[in-house]
Amino acid sequence: MKVNWEIVLSAVLFMATTSSSWAENTVKPPLTLENCHIKGIRQQVQCGTLVTPENYEKPDNVQIDINFVILPAIDNSQEKQPLMFLAGGPGQAATELASYTFRRFTDIRKTRDIILIDQRGTGQSHPLQCTDSLELDPYTNVPEDFALTDIEQCLAQLTGDLSQYNSENAIRDFDAVRAALGHQQVHIYGGSYGSRAGLVYMRMFPDSLKSVVLDSVGPIEVPIGLFGKSAEQSFSKLIEHCQNELSCATQYPELANEFTAITERLSQAPVTVDIAHPRLGTHTAFTISKDKFISNIQMQLYSMATRSLVPLLIHQAYLGNYKPLAGVIAQSAGGMGIYIALHFNIVCNEDYPRISTSMKADDADNNFAKGMSLTMVGKVCAVWPKYQPSADFYQTVSADIPTLIMSGALDPVTPASNGEISHAHLPNSHHIIAKNNAHIVASTSCGIKIVNEFLAQQTPKELDESCLEEIPDESFMVGLNGGARQAPPNAMPTKAKE
Repeated sequence: MKVNWEIVLSAVLFMATTSSSWAENTVKPPLTLENCHIKGIRQQVQCGTLVTPENYEKPDNVQIDINFVILPAIDNSQEKQPLMFLAGGPGQAATELASYTFRRFTDIRKTRDIILIDQRGTGQSHPLQCTDSLELDPYTNVPEDFALTDIEQCLAQLTGDLSQYNSENAIRDFDAVRAALGHQQVHIYGGSYGSRAGLVYMRMFPDSLKSVVLDSVGPIEVPIGLFGKSAEQSFSKLIEHCQNELSCATQYPELANEFTAITERLSQAPVTVDIAHPRLGTHTAFTISKDKFISNIQMQLYSMATRSLVPLLIHQAYLGNYKPLAGVIAQSAGGMGIYIALHFNIVCNEDYPRISTSMKADDADNNFAKGMSLTMVGKVCAVWPKYQPSADFYQTVSADIPTLIMSGALDPVTPASNGEISHAHLPNSHHIIAKNNAHIVASTSCGIKIVNEFLAQQTPKELDESCLEEIPDESFMVGLNGGARQAPPNAMPTKAKE
């Protein structure tokens, strides 16, 4: 059967040494760079392609194109070093986040270029994607329908040597682009998996980096996929905040018990209800399974704006009204912007093999999603083609580079404890924990302000963080027509959209 990979991925969840680059030690590969226009940006930007080896140990064999976009500085007279943006996932294409970055990073763009590079396996850099989901209905598809034949069908669509589409080669590509553009050094910003990529960059090419921002950190030491405990913590804080807010506590006094009741009900059998299609208004069958319900609730925990909807979604589902949940699914029906095959290629080889049986059991010992995400990952990784990361890949990174680390206290996938792990080993770092933030601190105006100040001053321990105190506490929607002040949006979008 065909499977909706976006539904599967929502159940899995995700989260962006030598002293010179390959491009500087050999003949530089061909570079193309031209003025262009891209979707979502009215101003002219620059589009480029750099040809790199698919296998850096065999530079004369297969070549691949690495696609990138430069968002030019509004005022380039100061000739400041550019900021390179490392996307998340793993599996996001940075250039598909161009319009979002153009709007959100305006203060940074005032005086410095921003470089967006499609990681190999994403965007227009030899994309690794499974396309069956385009034909499927997200309302009737459920994660539990996923089967091994779906992975086989996905793999049949892929080309290239999958062992070469790894995090280290991605960083070799990024540094080759830096060198080809003539920059001795760049600043980098990495969010979520992009922070993992940033740490790899710090280890492999420290002399190429002027400074580093790691936002919502995925440290080398913590395998991607261990989200059970962090999701439970994020959800528990939401429940606590709801019960501490008068309007939410009054409207939803038994919220935790209602969540438990729904999951127990759906664990017996999925429920199918008739609804009006949230966008088209047509008669639609909507199937809700336990994994589908929990994974969609978990996705809302990433953003302060969507967290405000969670009590309403749970309470209405408890009453048998799944229309609000269908509406949430409709909003994300365009996809997550994740190149799924690249996502699994990295996670199944760089992370999942390091997760022991005891680690799985400990992570699944929670009162929210149990071991749902790792169960799904395990099914995929059991048959995904294998490669062995380099011996250096798992080294703890300790580069003496000015580094700003940012974490959201409410983050369901990259908790503040992750940031502390990296902070402990980076001698010139400072860790900021935003108490009223979930995933990606730089998706708030305050977070961007702090990043911009850091890029200008390079003093991570001397930044003005006062604006963090101005971010309001969580508040929640208490009725189908609204009824509560909502916290400012802080979710990083997930498509070209992102």
